[in-house]
Amino acid sequence: IDIGDESHYAAVPPSRDSQPVRRFGCTTAEVKEMAVWLKQCAIQTIAMQSTGVYWIAVYDILEEAGFEVYLVNARETKNLPGRKSDVQESQWLMKLHTYGLLRNSFRPSQEIRTMRTYWRQRNDLVRTAGRHIQRIQKAMTQMNIQLANVLSDVSGMTGQAIIKAILSGERDPHALAALRDWRVKASEEEIARSLEGNWQDDQLFVLKQEQDSYEFCQKQIVQCDQLLQQNLQQQEDRSQGASLPEE
Repeated sequence: IDIGDESHYAAVPPSRDSQPVRRFGCTTAEVKEMAVWLKQCAIQTIAMQSTGVYWIAVYDILEEAGFEVYLVNARETKNLPGRKSDVQESQWLMKLHTYGLLRNSFRPSQEIRTMRTYWRQRNDLVRTAGRHIQRIQKAMTQMNIQLANVLSDVSGMTGQAIIKAILSGERDPHALAALRDWRVKASEEEIARSLEGNWQDDQLFVLKQEQDSYEFCQKQIVQCDQLLQQNLQQQEDRSQGASLPEE
């Protein structure tokens, strides 16, 4: 099968059907129709290229239909010069697969793929949250609030408490510095000096929007953590009592 974003071309041996190459659309109904046709042609194994993300839905439907699906790296099939059409592409894939020249790519089980999806989403959220923190620091720096110089991380307890107080209308640097957590190395006086800002409405607006976005990312990260924990509890324990290796 030659995978595309708008259509897929499937090729079977000429002895299996009078029309050995057929074009199918990308909708679920059309992919299922392709699976029915391949069953009628007595196909057991299928080779297709891992093109973008378009192959994923096709792979899942064909695997569910009982086929053994070979996911092939496109670099391994580009050795024949002059191929132009999708029809020739699908026929070339079929020929290579018939001769056993294609290697099947590893694809983890569904339970692992589910966990991987949650982990990737969580990692994206962590990166997004980090960008919001950078914009928060930029907005404060433009108002000459040098909080980042006295706190190692404005996303910590003290930094977040001070930012929320600023957004609530507090402008007194000593009142803001009083929110300091006892574990912070900088003194209240040092923090107060860093909070003598040149308050600007436009930068306060940006600060509020970035802080809201950061808090929203944190809520979404918590949701990912909850789903990850639920899925981990449902997994079979294969450790046989062994402890995790030290990093």
